[in-house]
Amino acid sequence: MGGDLTVAIVVFLASAGVVMFCGAKLAVYGDALASLTGWGRLFVGSLLVALATSLPELSTNISAVRLDPPNPELAVGNVFGANMLNMFTLSAVALAFGGKRFLQRVAPEQGYLITVAVAMTGGAILFGALRMGTNVWEVGVSSIILIVIFVAGMWWVYKTRPTGGDDDEEDDPGMTLAKAWLFFGLVSAGVVVSGFFLAWSTDEIADITGIASSTLGILLVSLVTTMPEASSTIAAARMGAMDLGVAGLYGSCAFNVTILFYADPFFRGGVLNNQTEPAHFVAGGVALGLMVGGLVLVLARERIKTEVAAVALALMATTYIVGAVVVATVGGTEDEGDSSRPSKSSQQTSMTVRTSDE
Repeated sequence: MGGDLTVAIVVFLASAGVVMFCGAKLAVYGDALASLTGWGRLFVGSLLVALATSLPELSTNISAVRLDPPNPELAVGNVFGANMLNMFTLSAVALAFGGKRFLQRVAPEQGYLITVAVAMTGGAILFGALRMGTNVWEVGVSSIILIVIFVAGMWWVYKTRPTGGDDDEEDDPGMTLAKAWLFFGLVSAGVVVSGFFLAWSTDEIADITGIASSTLGILLVSLVTTMPEASSTIAAARMGAMDLGVAGLYGSCAFNVTILFYADPFFRGGVLNNQTEPAHFVAGGVALGLMVGGLVLVLARERIKTEVAAVALALMATTYIVGAVVVATVGGTEDEGDSSRPSKSSQQTSMTVRTSDE
């Protein structure tokens, strides 16, 4: 067991390192593409940068449901855990870069994007509780509804985006459009490949240690897969592009929920969004509350005092930490959190018993 755990940990650390490196580069080349195409920062952040930095979640979650046996709890946990952690990143970066001054440089049109992210996350929680079993071509109706909300929401964000342009936006990204697309594609491939090994190693660690997959997905895997969002947000804040950073975080939250749609066809055990556990609802509820808190701060950024903004952001960060502790407590171990999913060791024992009987 010790040797297997060591191998799993080494693979996890290696794949996590590749995910973080490639994810950070995705944000760089995504921002270059944004400059070269001439789109506004809010829309580019909510769609292009968000999609780029969410590739680790997409790759990891599809890989998780294709494992043998599949691990849907890990996939669902990663979605809610990533959204919860993105809000921690928002509060931490905003505090580090001036609190109210950071918020004042966020366009009020961000409210439309935040509303979409809230609707997506809230919908995933609701459908997870209702456990709708209807599916179309191996895709749950709930997943289809979520993707429709996302497409309509992003069209809404596009139509309501600021049209005046960004005065501080970098005009020359230092590369051609062809070069930006080339490197964007290469690092995307690196994220997809490393995401598979990340899911496999996490599944192995969960099986060997007995930690519930839902807990690992919410706390550990989401920490790694959201590192690109964190690095891109910090980079955006450093160059004064607060809109790009905030839009990347909330756009990522919205896109993360659509991963339930993309991963559903690969899961043969039913509707993916129905594989929810108590820890998932805790993480989803915390993420939803933090998103709404961020919306209030963005809309009231000119009216609140500097001290109030700082306290509110600190409270958001603290709420994430408390939520993580509750998730770890509620999630428990693999046997407690998911008794319906047999571990590899129990499967091997069962096979040995049957062989002996024969």
